[in-house]
Amino acid sequence: MSTDSAAVAEQKRKGLRVAFAVSVGFTFAVFSGAIVPFLGPLFATQFLLGSAQPMPLRKTIGAALVILLTGIAMMALTILTAEHPLVLLPLLGLVYFSCFVAQSTGKGGSAVFLALVVAIIVPLLGILNKELASSILFILVSGVLSATVLAWIAHVIFPEPLAQSADVPPPEERPPALGRALANTAILLASVVICLTNDNLNAAAVIPITVASLLGQLDLAASGRAAVGLVLVNLFGGVLASIAYAILDLRPSLFTIFIIVLVVALLLGGRAAAPSKDAPVFAGALTIFLILFGLGVSPLPGSAAESFATRILYVGMALIFTLLFAVLLAPRKSGMKQISA
Repeated sequence: MSTDSAAVAEQKRKGLRVAFAVSVGFTFAVFSGAIVPFLGPLFATQFLLGSAQPMPLRKTIGAALVILLTGIAMMALTILTAEHPLVLLPLLGLVYFSCFVAQSTGKGGSAVFLALVVAIIVPLLGILNKELASSILFILVSGVLSATVLAWIAHVIFPEPLAQSADVPPPEERPPALGRALANTAILLASVVICLTNDNLNAAAVIPITVASLLGQLDLAASGRAAVGLVLVNLFGGVLASIAYAILDLRPSLFTIFIIVLVVALLLGGRAAAPSKDAPVFAGALTIFLILFGLGVSPLPGSAAESFATRILYVGMALIFTLLFAVLLAPRKSGMKQISA
């Protein structure tokens, strides 16, 4: 019983940290006029959900450097090969494959997913919006720094008991799943190609990150019903963003934004902090909420003009696209074999 109580208490602390970091970070990003206001809160969520303990300074700097170096490398790659898609796409595929291989081994923690997000955002923003190309690195630096500060402040406000500081299990390490990583790469790269040919910045900001998020959750699906559950919970994040924006439209203010994001972060972040197999699904729903709601309040060109119904349609298309192609492309020995049953 004491073990269950300790687990519940830890979940509450972790959920409160996420809610604090997301609500404060998102509100401040909107107040400061950030072009991509969801980036810092998204990074902070990954840092906080990755461990119940604050990351040591060495690991914090390491994760930040991975993200920044990935951003610099992707920016250089985009500048050099933007006019040569037959060169750019295989190189992007190699980067995505490396990230998925690292994810399959259980190494790297949240830094791997964040590097994957950066490898998606930078080429798309750099190619689809030339005005943003020169400020991508600044956007990434701001996101990483704000996420780091938010994560550390959240741990100061909601600290772990000292008695539990030594009870941190090592991350589970697995042999690399090369076949699954290759299938995930093909699915993600296909979504990026679709966005590049469609020339829609909002779709580009929503679809590939949704695909990458869901690909990280599909190992959880042991049946067709579980796979449908993944889609519904992720889509729920988009519906919450639509409701949140409607409420904000009735009473637009920073305080309203703070309360809305705080409530949603408590709802989804608390479940994402639970020590259960379903936790990454709710983390994915929170990711989708942050992206869609962030686009609604962002000064990004054309972001306010597009309806939330259209954005939720993007999310639904991305989820169905990912699920169908995962069934077709995933190796037979993976957990996706059972989805088709």
